[in-house]
Amino acid sequence: MGIPLRTGCIQTFMSLSSRLFNKLVALQHRDFRLLWAGQAVSVVGSQMQLLAINWHIYQLLRGSAAQITLFGHVFHLDAGALGLGGLGLVRTIPIVLFALLGGLLADTQNRRVLLIWAQGLSILVAFALAIITFQGWASLAAIYLLTAASTALSTMTAPAQQSLIPNLVPREHFTNAVSLNAVLGQIGRITGPAIAGVLVSKVDIGWVYAINGATYLAVVVALLRMDYRGRAAAPNVGLGWAALQEGVRFTYRSKIIWSTMLLDFFATFFSSARTMLPIIADQILGVGVRGYGFLATAQPIGALIAGLFLSFRREIYQQGKVLLISVAVYGAATALFGLSTWFALSYFLFALTGASDTVSMVIRGTIRQIMTPDSLRGRMVSVNMIFFMGGPQLGELEAGAVAALLGVPFAIMSGGLATVLLVLWTARRYPSLRRYTSELVAGAPAR
Repeated sequence: MGIPLRTGCIQTFMSLSSRLFNKLVALQHRDFRLLWAGQAVSVVGSQMQLLAINWHIYQLLRGSAAQITLFGHVFHLDAGALGLGGLGLVRTIPIVLFALLGGLLADTQNRRVLLIWAQGLSILVAFALAIITFQGWASLAAIYLLTAASTALSTMTAPAQQSLIPNLVPREHFTNAVSLNAVLGQIGRITGPAIAGVLVSKVDIGWVYAINGATYLAVVVALLRMDYRGRAAAPNVGLGWAALQEGVRFTYRSKIIWSTMLLDFFATFFSSARTMLPIIADQILGVGVRGYGFLATAQPIGALIAGLFLSFRREIYQQGKVLLISVAVYGAATALFGLSTWFALSYFLFALTGASDTVSMVIRGTIRQIMTPDSLRGRMVSVNMIFFMGGPQLGELEAGAVAALLGVPFAIMSGGLATVLLVLWTARRYPSLRRYTSELVAGAPAR
């Protein structure tokens, strides 16, 4: 009886694995599978570095204070909160400077080749961070400078990376590909901070930066092994102002795309609580660096659960309504997170922000890519980057300033409430978004 039972278990496992693989249809395409696997390694390293930089700056400024005088009153500010908030400004400047150029390059150059070069340069930046840390040369200015360089590289190539995916999977599998990418990002955001939290408590932070540099090689190898060699989507478009204007005009005139970008910006600007996590973990919840690393996994775990759920769905029908509801939930959960002083509740609420954000992210990404011609995808993505990357970075600056003046709980709670109110405004201002349905499910084009 033992052998037949064992054989039956193996057959059952193989059958379930086959059904799972058939559900994750985007992974059936070799080139997408290669890119997805390479990014799975790289995302872990990137998330490790994000946590390390936040903690590094917090430790450099811990216990320091700053003061400003306004209208005759002296305000004593938490230098740690200001330093962490300053990361937002440091990351916003490269986004503003390079986003549109990155989109133009994505449409006029070989997207695959652009990504290979960018990954190589990112390796150098990560190793530079490691070297200055090991040598004891790390300062706030040096970390800011290298963070800006890293952001500039990702800004220049993110349009190429996102625009490449529709070339690797057929249209009917695109939503599944977006969902799998969301799952990928959240796996990295779960494992990366957890690993980094343990490493930072035991070894020099420089090792985290060095490990991140090594993980970029996985994406380089994946890109080199692809069958798809890449091509310029708009080879006859020059690197000029007229081409940039064409992308901006298309994005603004597509009201559904434009409204999703505004919604994304509002939510990430007002509800950026992640950069305040070192202070929340240390001063409010009292759990230290390991607790910080664990708390940082809450949002991606919630996002992973939502992403896996969406990966098993071929399509979402009432995409407009689901998008608006998910962003409202994101804001409400953020507001409650700002008020919580109990670790378990804080963890749950932070996980809820991740789940709701993933639902909205998958819908936003699907709508934009499907409604945009391939020759304009890079430029559309670059305009969107100013919103979805600039929003959270400026939000970190805003959160740091408000937290320094009025405290971290108030900064997070008020931002969450503002997000909910702005969702209601967006729903009223753009009824076409509220009514938007998936054409693949509905069988008719959306208006």
